[in-house]
Order: sequence, then C-alpha cells, then structure tokens
Amino acid sequence: MKYPKHILYGILVIFFAITYTCYAGKPVAKSTETNSSLAPMLQKIMPTVVNIAVRGDIPEESLPTSDKQRHRSPKFEGLGSGVIIDSEHGYIVTNAHVIKDAQAITVTLKDGRGMRAKVIGCDPLSDIAVIQITAKRLKSATYGDSDKLKVGDSVCAIGSPFGLQQTVTSGVVSGLERSELGIEGFESFIQTDASINLGNSGGALVNMNGELIGINTALIGAVPANAGVGLAIPSNITKNTVDQLIKYGKVKRGLMGVMVQDITPALAEAMKLQEAEGGALVTQVLEGSPAATAGLRTKDVIVKIMGKPVHSATQVINTMSLLNIGTKTNLQVRRDNKLINLETTVADPENLKKTQEASKNLLSGLGLKNFNVLIDNQQIKGIEVLYVDDTSVAYSCGLYPTDI
Repeated sequence: MKYPKHILYGILVIFFAITYTCYAGKPVAKSTETNSSLAPMLQKIMPTVVNIAVRGDIPEESLPTSDKQRHRSPKFEGLGSGVIIDSEHGYIVTNAHVIKDAQAITVTLKDGRGMRAKVIGCDPLSDIAVIQITAKRLKSATYGDSDKLKVGDSVCAIGSPFGLQQTVTSGVVSGLERSELGIEGFESFIQTDASINLGNSGGALVNMNGELIGINTALIGAVPANAGVGLAIPSNITKNTVDQLIKYGKVKRGLMGVMVQDITPALAEAMKLQEAEGGALVTQVLEGSPAATAGLRTKDVIVKIMGKPVHSATQVINTMSLLNIGTKTNLQVRRDNKLINLETTVADPENLKKTQEASKNLLSGLGLKNFNVLIDNQQIKGIEVLYVDDTSVAYSCGLYPTDI
C-alpha cells in the first residue's frame, strides 16, 4: 500500500520529535563515570597528608618494675599521619598522642621526601599537636566548616593505616557531637564509617570539596581495627587549637565560671520545658566569675552561645574552652519562659583564682571576743581567739585558740 508523500513526511517528523524528547539533555555514560570519580578532588588534598614516624624512650613511670630495677630504658616506635595546614611555614597538625614522648619525629611527604620535624605545641586535652618541617614545594589543606556537617554527608579519610601511606577510605558522617567516651578531655567527635585503623591518627577527614573537616583520632571496637566506627576532631575545634599552639606553644583556656548539664526528658517535664527547645541547664555559677557578673543564674537554660543554637552541655563546654581570654561572649538564656540576652567576658583562670582568694573573708571560721586585762601593771587590749575551724584561711595562716 502506498501513502502520499506528505503523510510519510509527517510520520518522520513525529518520530524524530518523540526521539528528541526522550533523549535530549541526558548525559552519556562516559560523562556520568567521570563526574562520579573522587580522583579530581583527592589529587588536590592528598599532597597535604603526610606520614609521621616517631621513636623514643618509654617513660620510666610506664616501665614494669623489673625494667626499673635493671635501669633499662626500652625504646618505642610509632606511626601516624598529619596534615599540612601552612605550606609557607611548614606547620603540620597531628594528634598529641602520635608524638607523645617522641625524641625523634620523621615526616614523609607524598613525593617521598623525608625530613625531621620539631614540636611547636601540644595540647593533650584536645589531642591536637602542631609540628614543623623546613621544606619547599609544600601544599596546605583548606579548612572546611565542620559546623555545617550533617549526618549522611559523604566524607573521605586519608592517612597511613598500618604504615600504608596515602591510603584513602570513603564513607559517610554517621554521627555528630559524640562525647562522654573518656578518650580525651574535650570531646565533640565526628563519627564516620570511613575505615580508620592504626596509623590513621592525625590524618585528614575531608568533604567532597576536598576541605579538611576533621582530624582522625580514634576508633571504637572490640579489637584495635576498623569496626565501622571511627572518630575525628571537628575542623573548627582543630583550627582554634592550632592557632593558639602556633601563637603561644600551648592552649590558654579562658573561664566563664558556669557548670551545665544536658536537659533530660525528666528535667524538661519538671521545668515545664519543651524538649524541642534544646539548650543546656545551668547547675552552678561560680561566685565572682564572669558568668555571675553577667547575671547568669542556676536553673537558667542556655539556648544560644555566640549566636549558635545549643544542643547539648558538651557543646557549651567545648565552645567556652576554645574562647580566648578577653573574648566577649553573647549568651541567650531562657528564664521563667522568657528569653534574656547576656554578655560576658572570658576570664583568665589564674586571675580569677587570685581575685577569689583575695576576696575571702579572713575571719570566717573564727570565734573571737574582746580582750582587755591588766598584766604587770600594763593594760593589754586586743582580740582573743576562742576557736579556729581547721578548714579556714585563718587556720592555714597559723592562728590558734587562746592567741591574742
């Protein structure tokens, strides 16, 4: 059967139109494969991750009694990782436990160069340390904002597990603000299922933009090997600590003088709070502290600190511990179902201690009475000490009953 030409042309036009609609705008398989590769991102960040080898003498207090008696000083060797955070000055961030007690630190770069490093500063409470090398052609990592992380974000861990340099593992953020694990003094870990093993400590945890969002520090499991639960120190905590270590050689932690705790469902019900409100409950305010001066009270609920919503007591503690002395701090608290804004200044703990000691009542804990007697034709006037509390300042200064 034959059809007129105009009908055939019409059928062809419809066919091509349908074909274009179905396939237009769809990328070819080759482009999809290219876009899904992590290689371009890793090529930028991997030169900033280094291998760290340490050796030294085992401290005497850690030795068994038999070695102490023989006056032996056994050696130790260890491996870890680090991240270059300042290529101009050769600064490298790593874990404090990686370089603990080390007498010799050797850094190996991605290009194979090896060199000795010196310690700039170490903070065991946060498990952060800074070491320095002298070398040219270094590349430094770029910090990301760890406060923007969400559970489910893709991440990569880079380090030297078991001494295997430049090893990359990938996974997701499994949890945030992990604390009360007893691993470090200040804990607010990023949890990830990216494989972290012995030797990864001090290495980089990066986001898909190749930004440093954490320093790998620990793993949790029945055996010292990956069990899908790795922990990293957030980049925002790392950066603040690193800046102080470089500037002072140590971390100068300020004091606000407040104790806080998480709001449990039972507390929320007792205080008629909504759990969704979050915050941290103030349980104690130190007398004479910046918190007391600012007007903070027990039973207040801190809902914001430095403009950021508070989700836990750990967040408040960590934020306060990283604020420099003299920093003005803004707090938003809920008191009697009203929001109140307070401002305080972080104090130097040593100065606060001196102020408190100077302000103590030197006569507290003392029993006194007027003393007026005639002895050898001389009138003796004064104050007689009747009793002294052995916990008082007066007792520590040497005052005793019957003293005049």
